[in-house]
Amino acid sequence: MQKIIIFLFFFCSTFLYAQDQQLVYDYFRKGEYEKSATIYQKLYEQNNYNSSYLSRLLYCHQQLENFDESKILIENHISKYPSQIQFYVELGYNYELQHQQTKADYYYTEAINTLKEKPVYGYTIGRTFQKNHLLDYALQAYKITMESNPNANYEIQVAEIYGEKGELQNMFNSYLNMVEKDQRYVTTILRYIGKYITDDAENEYNILFRKLILKRLQVNPNNSWNQLLSWLFMQQKDYGKAFVQEKAMYKRTDSLGLNGIVDLGQLAFNDKDYSATKVVFSFVLENAESQNQIIDSKLYLLFVDIETSDNPEEVDTQFQNLFNEYGKTSATINIQIAYADFLTFKKQESYKAIDILKEALKLRSTDFQKGAIKLKLGDILVFNNQFNQALINYSQVQTSLKNHILGQEAQFKVAKTSFYKGDFDWAETQLKVLKGSTSQLIANDALELSLIISDNTVQDSLKTALKLYAQSDLLAYQGKNTSAIDSLNVLLNKFKGHAIEDEALFKQAKIFEKLNQYDNAEKNYLRIIEINPTDILVDDAFYRMGELHSKQNNIEKAKEYYQKIIFDFPSSIHLVDARKKYRKLRGDDIQ
Repeated sequence: MQKIIIFLFFFCSTFLYAQDQQLVYDYFRKGEYEKSATIYQKLYEQNNYNSSYLSRLLYCHQQLENFDESKILIENHISKYPSQIQFYVELGYNYELQHQQTKADYYYTEAINTLKEKPVYGYTIGRTFQKNHLLDYALQAYKITMESNPNANYEIQVAEIYGEKGELQNMFNSYLNMVEKDQRYVTTILRYIGKYITDDAENEYNILFRKLILKRLQVNPNNSWNQLLSWLFMQQKDYGKAFVQEKAMYKRTDSLGLNGIVDLGQLAFNDKDYSATKVVFSFVLENAESQNQIIDSKLYLLFVDIETSDNPEEVDTQFQNLFNEYGKTSATINIQIAYADFLTFKKQESYKAIDILKEALKLRSTDFQKGAIKLKLGDILVFNNQFNQALINYSQVQTSLKNHILGQEAQFKVAKTSFYKGDFDWAETQLKVLKGSTSQLIANDALELSLIISDNTVQDSLKTALKLYAQSDLLAYQGKNTSAIDSLNVLLNKFKGHAIEDEALFKQAKIFEKLNQYDNAEKNYLRIIEINPTDILVDDAFYRMGELHSKQNNIEKAKEYYQKIIFDFPSSIHLVDARKKYRKLRGDDIQ
């Protein structure tokens, strides 16, 4: 019986203790400092070695301007626990809050001097200074500790303080010091530096960071500096410059491998930097360590030719050469998928493409390979207006690879196909889920399509204009450009002033561009600006006109439109590219 009573006593005590902690947290968070102080006092008395309770209690008293009470608490605590020398800082700060700076500095100096003798307390003292926004003293504490103990590394705290002080050069140098001490910190510092670096090579922080790395690289060449430079150039989409750094690392380190260079080439291709893509994969091909790397390199070089060549028969011959060399096996499934895409969208031979993919499905392959084949098969079935069959393929991938990027891509394709069919409600259902996709690209595409649907159903309950737009979009997808233009003309004539007018004009302008009908494209872009100068597509229109005139070598006109983006649309996604292209046309040195 006695054991039961003791157990119940401890159980109740623990329960009440936990209840007090939750209650005081709620009071503290709401700024109810009198109530908080009462409970923290109780908790501190129950466990007065726990400095966190005392720190919170002091904060409450100081907010209530009970400075004498704070002073007594601190002095009593120091007398009981002299090893907790961070409370010299708290005592000094208590005086500073009363504008007694001389006394405050005395205790700050006491803490610093104690630290010189006992550097083991460096982090605790530094953090206490930092917590109270005494940044210069915090810097002293961390630096003294690192000088006394070469194994101590508080550069990340030092960098954080410099960042708070706005001393960006010192901040960057502190992060680089971390890497100099231990190269494994590269990934860690990128999380912090990434907050300051943009995709604009002319951003002052980008320039400063690049100069600081180059300075260290000249003194001590090692892979860490090349890795950081490569990362910086990739943020700026300067893939050619990033490749120079990746190549330097590869040549310096035999065990490094080509994976980083392959990833770079894929990024360059996805951003349509075909020149850099070609250089990167030519290098990979020359130094390939496996057949997979050889095949992938040749495929990406072929991708570049598909995008840049005007001779589809020559590209077809290159595909046949690959099949003759490597066969149609599970190792070449990516080539077979690419060939099916090429046949459909470049040569209009969709039924031949379907046969190739159906044969590929018979090969022994992984679930991911099968998923990729079915996605492409669905795309080609949509091209042929076989929507139900396409939806079956997409849904199979969505189900079998639910949590994979291919599954999310399949779900977006279900939404897009439903959109083409005019089933907007089902499309919206799919898109709601995809707005939170782990893939930013899919999430953005989902949001864009969702906005087109929602913005154009309010004033048109029958969704007649939206259906016509969806049909035009499908025609453009199928490469039936003239029919798509005619369909959009019908929409624009019939629904003048409708919310979808700007989308229709923009869609039609892009098709005009494909057909090199630049004058017609520009008329559409100008019409978008005329309809509503504050429309979401206006900056896109100005940027596209800059691109049109740049292609035609109309330098002054292109500069005019790029300049419009720079000065009138500072939040545009085209700002960085517009600035780069404007400066290039102006003849600036942008190396």
